[in-house]
Amino acid sequence: MNRLTLTGRLTKDVEIRGEENKVGVFTIAVNRKYTNQQGERDVDFPQIKTFNKLAENCAKYLTKGSLVLVDAEIRTGFYEKDGKRQYTLEIIANDVEFLDNRKTSSNSNSNPSNGDNSYEEPPFNNQGPFTGAQEVDDPGIPDWMR
Repeated sequence: MNRLTLTGRLTKDVEIRGEENKVGVFTIAVNRKYTNQQGERDVDFPQIKTFNKLAENCAKYLTKGSLVLVDAEIRTGFYEKDGKRQYTLEIIANDVEFLDNRKTSSNSNSNPSNGDNSYEEPPFNNQGPFTGAQEVDDPGIPDWMR
């Protein structure tokens, strides 16, 4: 079974690529479970890809610092470069759950400039292990990601 579950915070806003077949790309900061020898948690920064409607929703509702749970799969591949085989590894999201409310900010992604004040909160899934989840002040998250 090829299944990967990651929980982390976006390191920057979602980037949309492509016109017709949209691809959303974002990176999340994921703390490791155990601390290192200095007593700190190491952090990994996997890049996540989403497609079409999921990409659009992620770009619409997520901003830097948003907490998400990503249900994904790993896809591997290869290509030839200079006569040598280069291997690739991608994390493709099947589902992205928004674990906190969208933060209000002054950038154009959060406040539509067209005068339309009909902002809708993203749907909140009240099931699963994060029922009633609240944002916590985690000292393991660097200040630049808040």
